[in-house]
Amino acid sequence: ELVRCLGKVLKRSEAVGDERDDILISEIFPLLKDDSAQLFIVKLINRYHREYRNLFRSLYFRNKKISDDDFAKLVSMASKYQIDRYQQERIRIDVMYRSPANKRIVDEYRNILLACNSKGEISNLDNARLTRLKTLSVRNKIPGALFYTLDEMLKKGRNLKNNEERDYIAATREILEGIFFREIEIESRIDRDDMLKLIKAKKKAMENRDHSFDQLMLDASKECDEKIRDGADAALLDGFSYVITYLDRFDSVSNLISQLAFMENVRINEEMLRGLLEHKAAFNNLHDDCFHELFIRDLFANAYLGGFGRRKVKALMEGLVAIEAHWATIEDLHRRLNEIDQDERIAIVLLEHVRDRIRNFYSKFTTRADQEALRREVIEELKTKKRITADIPDRLFNETIFTIKKEAMYLHSLLPQIIAERNDGLREDFLENSGLDRFFVEELEREYYEKNGLDIEDLYQIRKGLS
Repeated sequence: ELVRCLGKVLKRSEAVGDERDDILISEIFPLLKDDSAQLFIVKLINRYHREYRNLFRSLYFRNKKISDDDFAKLVSMASKYQIDRYQQERIRIDVMYRSPANKRIVDEYRNILLACNSKGEISNLDNARLTRLKTLSVRNKIPGALFYTLDEMLKKGRNLKNNEERDYIAATREILEGIFFREIEIESRIDRDDMLKLIKAKKKAMENRDHSFDQLMLDASKECDEKIRDGADAALLDGFSYVITYLDRFDSVSNLISQLAFMENVRINEEMLRGLLEHKAAFNNLHDDCFHELFIRDLFANAYLGGFGRRKVKALMEGLVAIEAHWATIEDLHRRLNEIDQDERIAIVLLEHVRDRIRNFYSKFTTRADQEALRREVIEELKTKKRITADIPDRLFNETIFTIKKEAMYLHSLLPQIIAERNDGLREDFLENSGLDRFFVEELEREYYEKNGLDIEDLYQIRKGLS
């Protein structure tokens, strides 16, 4: 019985690892329950293992990592003293665990698992904290094997339930939970990778119309305020403010570029362009070409991005790059965007009036003479109505005529064939190559169906590619 009790203390006492024999004696002696007893303890030390441990500890504590040269020294010593790989791993884990910063991470991980084990489940919050601690362990170069061992020890034979949630929400919860590890002296600053994950999670949530992300941010903000109110370190607010600043940047840029791309007659002033330059630099500081990845790449792949929207966004990006390279100025970019905006305004008015003129007066407008007469009449009418103040550039008028011809060809030739054959491929081919605005084409289709008494549901099926 005495051996069993002593063995349990020897196995679990931190004094053994700390090499505090005095503390160890004070823990063991009371178990004898005899003040007059004599206790003899023989301590056996493998001096080869100790030498390996001391070398590893000095190398690891120097800069929290082992260089190739240092690793070669360890391999050489292990080979010389015939220390097997399993024992080497145990020694390395023990040394790294005893680093105060590492110990706090591992102990917190263990405590969360123990609490989950008692409850019989791992909640989304618990899972977020466990995942965050594993992320921190990678940064601190703590062997993953240590966490796997804890997982197996505490989960073995038990079916701990875990309520799964979307990956981007789980990642958000994990990072936000890390902010509050500071309270238990675990350094868990939000780095660039974390910030990029949060921004991408927000973007994904917006695309999915998922309000869970905003709710998590609201909950974290509330918790942060409450903890500071109750006496927590005000530095807690710094990490959260860093997150909020970047998410505000994301909202600002996303809204501005979306308006520029999809809305007509949107004016951007020079102050907005200066702000965009600042935002672009901030996002690219997270990751090379991050700005393009977040705001532009998917936008250019959007089938509903019209011709003028594409021109404006393309001019914006080229202009920002030119300004950064000192090839151009804010004023140059502002002027260029205004020129495109002016072209768009004229094109909208022109298309409306030319289409109306052709419908009412010009059944045919194929000859140069017909087009020139049409051009003079439209310009005169628009000037009279004060819709324009100068002549319309030839290229804009020619583009308008070409657009109307493509619309007519689609309505009278292709659309009836598409409907008869339920040929979505032909429809998509036309939309991709015609350059016509998809929103407007869909409006033409709707009017065609209504005019001819067709079932609009069939149109939706064709658009979905269903036969």
